Amino acid sequence: MYGSTRNYTLLDEHQDLNEGLGEGVSFRARLMLGLAVEILDTSNPELTSSTEVQVEQATPVSESCTGKTEEFFLFGAFLEASMIDRKNGDKPITFEVTIGNYGNEVDGLSRPQRPQPRKEPGDEEEVDLIQNSSDDEADEGGDLASVSSTPPMRPQVTDRNYFHLPYLDRKPCIYIRSWWPDQRRRLYNANIMDHIADKLEEGLNDVQEMIKTEKSYPERRLRGVLEELSCGCYRFLSLADKDQGHASRTKLDRERLKSCMRELESMGQQAKTLRAQVKKHTVRDKLRLCQNFLQKLRFLADEPQHSIPDVFIWMLSNNKRVAYARVPSKDLLFSMVEEELGKDCAKVKTLFLKLPGKRGFGSAGWTVQAKLELYLWLGLSKQRRDFLSGLPCGFEEVKATQGLGLLSFPPISLVYTKKQAFQLRVHMYQARSLFAADSSGLSDPFARVFFINQSQCTEVLNETLCPTWDQMLVFDNLELYGEAQELRDDPPIIVIEIYDQDTMGKADFMGRTFAKPLVKMADEGYCPPRFPPQLEYYQIYRGNATAGDLLAAFELLQIGPAGKADLPPINGPMDMDRGPIMPVPVGIRPVLSKYRIEVLFWGLRDLKRVNLAQVDRPRVDIECAGKGVQSSLIHNYKKNPNFNTLVKWFEVDLPENELLHPPLNIRVVDCRAFGRYTLVGSHAVSSLRRFIYRPPDRSAPSWNTTARLLRDGRVLCNGGPSSHPTGEVVVNMEPEVPVKKLETMVKLDATSDAVIKVDVADEEKEKKKKKKKGSSEEPEEEEPDESMLDWWSKYFASIDTMKEQLRQQEASGIDLEEKEEVDNTEGLKGPMKGKEKAKAVKEEKKKRTQNPGAGQGSEAPEKKKPKIDELKVYPKELESEFDNFEDWLHTFNLLRGKTGDDEDGSTEEERIVGRFKGSLCVYKVPLPEDVSREAGYDPTYGMFQGIPSNDPINVLVRVYVVRATDLHPADINGKADPYIAIRLGKTDIRDKENYISKQLNPVFGKSFDIEASFPMESMLTVAVYDWDLVGTDDLIGETKIDLENRFYSKHRATCGIAQTYSIHGYNIWRDPMKPSQILTRLCKESKVDGPHFGPPGRVKVSNRVFTGPSEIEDENGQRKPTEEHVALCALRHWEDIPRVGCRLVPEHVETRPLLNPDKPGIEQGRLELWVDMFPMDMPAPGTPLDISPRKPKKYELRVIVWNTDEVVLEDDDFFTGEKSSDIFVRGWLKGQQEDKQDTDVHYHSLTGEGNFNWRYLFPFDYLAAEEKIVISKKESMFSWDETEYKIPARLTLQIWDADHFSADDFLGAIELDLNRFPRGAKTAKQCTMEMATGEVDVPLVSIFKQKRVKGWWPLLARNENDEFELTGKVEAELHLLTAEEAEKNPVGLARNEPDPLEKPNRPDTAFVWFLNPLKSIKYLICTRYKWLIIKIVLALLGLLMLALFLYSLPGYMVKKLLGA
Repeated sequence: MYGSTRNYTLLDEHQDLNEGLGEGVSFRARLMLGLAVEILDTSNPELTSSTEVQVEQATPVSESCTGKTEEFFLFGAFLEASMIDRKNGDKPITFEVTIGNYGNEVDGLSRPQRPQPRKEPGDEEEVDLIQNSSDDEADEGGDLASVSSTPPMRPQVTDRNYFHLPYLDRKPCIYIRSWWPDQRRRLYNANIMDHIADKLEEGLNDVQEMIKTEKSYPERRLRGVLEELSCGCYRFLSLADKDQGHASRTKLDRERLKSCMRELESMGQQAKTLRAQVKKHTVRDKLRLCQNFLQKLRFLADEPQHSIPDVFIWMLSNNKRVAYARVPSKDLLFSMVEEELGKDCAKVKTLFLKLPGKRGFGSAGWTVQAKLELYLWLGLSKQRRDFLSGLPCGFEEVKATQGLGLLSFPPISLVYTKKQAFQLRVHMYQARSLFAADSSGLSDPFARVFFINQSQCTEVLNETLCPTWDQMLVFDNLELYGEAQELRDDPPIIVIEIYDQDTMGKADFMGRTFAKPLVKMADEGYCPPRFPPQLEYYQIYRGNATAGDLLAAFELLQIGPAGKADLPPINGPMDMDRGPIMPVPVGIRPVLSKYRIEVLFWGLRDLKRVNLAQVDRPRVDIECAGKGVQSSLIHNYKKNPNFNTLVKWFEVDLPENELLHPPLNIRVVDCRAFGRYTLVGSHAVSSLRRFIYRPPDRSAPSWNTTARLLRDGRVLCNGGPSSHPTGEVVVNMEPEVPVKKLETMVKLDATSDAVIKVDVADEEKEKKKKKKKGSSEEPEEEEPDESMLDWWSKYFASIDTMKEQLRQQEASGIDLEEKEEVDNTEGLKGPMKGKEKAKAVKEEKKKRTQNPGAGQGSEAPEKKKPKIDELKVYPKELESEFDNFEDWLHTFNLLRGKTGDDEDGSTEEERIVGRFKGSLCVYKVPLPEDVSREAGYDPTYGMFQGIPSNDPINVLVRVYVVRATDLHPADINGKADPYIAIRLGKTDIRDKENYISKQLNPVFGKSFDIEASFPMESMLTVAVYDWDLVGTDDLIGETKIDLENRFYSKHRATCGIAQTYSIHGYNIWRDPMKPSQILTRLCKESKVDGPHFGPPGRVKVSNRVFTGPSEIEDENGQRKPTEEHVALCALRHWEDIPRVGCRLVPEHVETRPLLNPDKPGIEQGRLELWVDMFPMDMPAPGTPLDISPRKPKKYELRVIVWNTDEVVLEDDDFFTGEKSSDIFVRGWLKGQQEDKQDTDVHYHSLTGEGNFNWRYLFPFDYLAAEEKIVISKKESMFSWDETEYKIPARLTLQIWDADHFSADDFLGAIELDLNRFPRGAKTAKQCTMEMATGEVDVPLVSIFKQKRVKGWWPLLARNENDEFELTGKVEAELHLLTAEEAEKNPVGLARNEPDPLEKPNRPDTAFVWFLNPLKSIKYLICTRYKWLIIKIVLALLGLLMLALFLYSLPGYMVKKLLGA
């Protein structure tokens, strides 16, 4: 337990710490607890209402249960004490180290009184340390008294803020003996896990850095990290189990160890599995998973039972406790096993002391009270042989006077005889993204650098967050103690603090960072690869938050015997303009070039109030590397938030190395009355890389277009030199090009001929198909009837395609990976020549084209799919597919300038105060002349040629909302009653009347037309609300779409380009402009030569020729010539047009996540929709597409159950014990269980055969597109309205055994999916169990296509082993009619009129014995025992005859003998 220090004063200022508020600053006690949780009976009111604490007598615990008490030894050496706050600079300072109460001056403890048991010589450590017996004897004598504090010393001035203690060559030491129960195993286990976690963290940071700086093969490093992790986990398993049988282990120890071993074993296996899955394109995902491992390891390593208290280091100024540091004892614990060693044991650790209690909270806690370089070692006394091993070498020990004779006494100070002279050069180049300390959103930063006991400052740069100091600071006459080699490997750290200079008051602290210098020894040359040092980024921290980066380099140069003459010269002039300031030397400072930054100022959006006043006259200031430019002023933000001067530029010197580019700051200020400027918000563009313009290399052949075609897998190269005029690439919509032509190899450059094969238009394809097939056409390949198709047919076909593509991507992803691996290795062997590479790609293509299962044109799926025009269904937002539509117009979020630190907790979302729309273009000057010489080059727009005007424009916005999926339940019944609400500017549409009752996956199928004027109304919000009968409706979620970026994008997101052009039917062209008009306009805007139409079916754009069908069919079947098909082909391949090509948005449906501001970051469902926009100054668009949900069609299913066979016999006969069953058949449609129908009972079936001739009638509503039955019913009698359910169309048939006095017995069942069920067998014999389980290949039929099906089906049930077994067969006939047909041909239920079925011909056994006992006896006896009775009668007759014969024999014999 930790709390306040024990000062024994009247008032304890840190009393809060004893109550658990804040971090304890001193050890108070150790508490031994036993915790048990019992679940009580909550129904007992006495227990639940009682608030008293019951105290029970605990059973006494033996003292030995905590383990054997051992003597521990803590040693510390103070190598440096600097950066002591000036408030404590005038009084003598001493440092006190305590562990528990040992070492505490007020109430330190001596050795416990309990007699220590003699150790057996077989103890584990004793064996190693037999030679240390002299120590033990000395200890027994009790001569070794602890020294826990350093002698007082008066600090000396470092600079005006900090002091230091002049230890020079004499370093004070402390040592403390303490006695604790030996529970090191716990801490060792925690150390091993910390060790694994540290390695993992280091590895993951490396991988992140590699990805950030775009270094090659980050996946290899990640695999190595995972390999290391799994090895570490297995090492833990082998080490942690060592002291399994230790007597002093608590139950918590045992359970925790089990849990840790289990977790680490599974983590080791997961890491192994993950390692195999790390591929080039999955690195980022796998990196996120590894972060989870790291969190888990950190969580597991936190040991709940701290066996040895933490070590506290206190700074006492004039005997008053001023500041402290707390070091966990496990970090200092010594072990023979390297993995178990504490991370700071026997190492020099840098500690920053902080203020105790409340004084250390907030910004006051950021100032350093003192910086210590401290060496610590903690372990068992008997292991203390090497406790000095980690100190820098070259010292002599100074012992206390009483211990002079004993070698084993620890020193009270160390005197260093070896010291080295050094010079430190600090190259402070630049800082970036600093904290905005002033209300203007800027700062006046300068840096202070501390090394050992010296400090220096850079100059102050005014009004910037990215200061470029470009200054070298030289620290001379540095004396470092220890071996030269050790200093080279582990130099002391440098502390850099950044401050904001204020005209009034003292400088504000802005952040701090640490660095280690690169050390050059006197005997090393100052040459590559180590010198001169590279500039590096160091993360600046302000408290726990990051506050920018520092770009600097640090070198520590040893001054040899020849003095400073040997050091590399400090060449480079003093910068006379700035006073005596040395710039960073040439080899280290980045090479600068002159760049021009052009800024496109478009407009400002969604600016929030500043200091309660609305923003009225905003302006944008751009600043980069000390230079900048201001936009024109917006005179009335409400009226028009766009700028009237679009493009401005400024020139700036930037490093050639793009990674060193400073960030660019965008600040928005509001110009108020009397010349006041108020900061609205700012944005820092941290990397300029994506805005750098690189002039195209004219000399290189334009590989990229052809390479891209190859990559898309659509290119077939045509080798005949005479096939087309050179320079044309023909895009062909006819399918004549045979695959064989691939074998010909041609030169690939801009003048080659590439033929792009595209799907043929439907009409053409169908004709060819019909010609080929003739009469042998299969029913599945039929072209669906045009009149039957609607928009939903197209939508569902597209969803199937999307799922198929996702499946193929997953499958091909694995092949790609393997191929990538091979490519990588080949790439290492040596680069292939261009031609060879192309050849290899082609070979790959050829293989793929010849393999019918691979490409998209694979025949297998095509067979069953009727050809329906499709649209593109995106499973995500359109923005993520088209790079946020930031092809030339970017959106920058403006964040509130952080003036107070109370906002540290606020999220990024809450800090957004508006958005700036514009763009940047960065390029080296001068530009190549041919850029500015291009036709129509307007110098006022610079690199932003051809951008549209930003004047207000009126637009018709048409929003189509298809459906929502996985909505978050909003009602108490776990459902919602959703409806759509749309907001754009002042327009607010709520479609409340058409809410959909109790649905989480509602189909809306609605379109909304809204007139809006950009830029004032450009943010469209589509929300889904939950309708409530009482009270206000709740927001489920909403999605926001920036229409302006879409409207102006070159991807043309105003109205999607359809797959084919048709002028009637379900796929009617919905853009007011025809494809040829769109193509003409695009060519004109992009200054492309074309389009040249002709001859029919051919169009030429730039050097690409597109071919395709030249006729179109109208509603009456008349064929007319048209150019629209080829124009559409050109539009769909617009990205292949050289120089200006980009992908045009296709006809699509996008899926957008719904978010709720009250539940940030949690998706509340998804919404499928699309948006069309039509400028009002263009021709008006047609009527909106009808996408209203399909109405279900009414059907009637008639099922006749004819017979059953081989039904299992359940009952035993009353008289004879014979097996029989009383069979009846039950049937229903899924979802309509309450309307189940039963046949009559076939009594007393002895063979399992039953005859029924019984008809069921099932009326239902069916949605053909979704293959679902629609049921509307009230959930309960209190429901306000009916709920609609969609259920798969399935018919269930069951056989039962009827019982009179008990419940009926279930015998077996089959469920038939009416869309695809196995065709029934012709006879009962052919009907097998496998038909239902799918083990044999049975043709599947759909009742919606066949209409009438008759056959035998098996009925199954599960046996005791949970396996299916055949329990009977049923002969049934299914007949499907539409509601109209059923009305015309009515039939009766069961065997009733009309169209009655004849009665079944059942055997006479099928009756009940107690209704007709005589008949029953006749049947039972006559049928079963007929032959037996006949035999008995004959036998009886025989016996009678024999008896009569024997009876009459004597008489006859007498008669015969006597002759009477």
